[in-house]
Amino acid sequence: MTAVVTEGVGEKPAPSGGGKRKSVTGTRKTIAVGFLLPALVLLGALVVYPIGFSVYRSFFDKSGSSFAGFDNYVEIFTDDTILTAVKNNVIWVIVAPVVATALGLIFAVLTERVRWGTAFKLVIFMPMAISMLASGIIFRLVYEQDPARGVANAVWVGVHDTFAESAGYPKAHPLPVHPLKAGGGGSFVTKQPVEAGSPVQLPLVGVAPGKMPSDAKPAEAAKPADGKITGTAWLDFTPGGGGKPNIIDNKELGLKGIKVEAVKNGKVVATATAADNGTFSLPDSAAGAQLRLPASNFREPYNGVDWLGPNLVTPAIIGSYLWMWAGFAMVLIAAGLAGMPRELLEAARVDGANEWQVFRRITVPLLAPVLAVVMVTLMINVLKIFDLVFIIAPGSSQDDANVLALQLYRSSFGTDADLGVGSAIAVLLLLLVIPVMLFNVRRMRRETRR
Repeated sequence: MTAVVTEGVGEKPAPSGGGKRKSVTGTRKTIAVGFLLPALVLLGALVVYPIGFSVYRSFFDKSGSSFAGFDNYVEIFTDDTILTAVKNNVIWVIVAPVVATALGLIFAVLTERVRWGTAFKLVIFMPMAISMLASGIIFRLVYEQDPARGVANAVWVGVHDTFAESAGYPKAHPLPVHPLKAGGGGSFVTKQPVEAGSPVQLPLVGVAPGKMPSDAKPAEAAKPADGKITGTAWLDFTPGGGGKPNIIDNKELGLKGIKVEAVKNGKVVATATAADNGTFSLPDSAAGAQLRLPASNFREPYNGVDWLGPNLVTPAIIGSYLWMWAGFAMVLIAAGLAGMPRELLEAARVDGANEWQVFRRITVPLLAPVLAVVMVTLMINVLKIFDLVFIIAPGSSQDDANVLALQLYRSSFGTDADLGVGSAIAVLLLLLVIPVMLFNVRRMRRETRR
């Protein structure tokens, strides 16, 4: 009869290895430290030492030989250029994360309701695959002032010219032999009063043929009309040469759309607009008046918005940042939406809540942890923004777009480098990042405890 030996239910197995306890993973502490040591050495060399040296260096002067105390920190808050950088960093931290998170939330919610939601997400997220340097170059071209090169101004000028009159003939002017003279304020007037039945000639030069309206027609001599003032306004320039002043050549174009005013005693008594061939007609009330080509005919064409000027350069660069990082926010928020209990949403709809109420009272509160992650991540990211500002902002407005990371680079490696001030700015950036990181760590620990 074979005896069966069983362990007592309450008995613990005897510890092996002479009674020495091991860690949870069964690995001795010395072995664990051995594996962690290379990482700790790299962390100390690449993170701890640079931070410590930056704090130490920030208390010394430009040369590093004399103790400066808090002078470098005082300069941060007294130098106008650095104060501008601090102000712009505040704008970045407040605006960019909030707008990027809002856009990500909108995109994530809407893409759940469209058929091609995955493709849409791919398009929105694609800018994340582009480096900051490449994005800066792209948007430097997008914000180019010349509408022929800058996409933003090309669109803006197109919309403007749709609802407003397009530019006339900038730099156009008469020659001394022409029957026109300067009238003040950029206008031109006829040298003599005009009479009914005698066609008037209003020749101008100074307009490049390529700048003429595409639908302008060859100029024609105006026909006399009883009781009316008729005339022709044309470009008195024959391509290829051979023309004569004050004589309409068959190759010369009419100044389509140019405005003509009849002026008596300083008052405008009649107006007309030239046809495609440059001809115009005024009523008999214009007899005895001088004809004037107002300055509005010769204004410079609308050239769009100075996106990279002192006033708009920071919002413009923030726009390029949103183009890149809205996709990042959308992907994280979409992941949160995917894990949201749908029965809560359906129950709210059954109870009579509309879509806006469901979104505001259920979707957003449930997504609050995800939104906090996105916001904190983007806040840390914008505190050290450098590439976009350095690449997009031109030299003339770089001071206006300045941020702390860029000022750190300029103070440390610029033409008049001051490593003391640069180190102080680095310490300031560290102090600004630490509260955000501590908030994130505490939030993650609270989430873990749940």
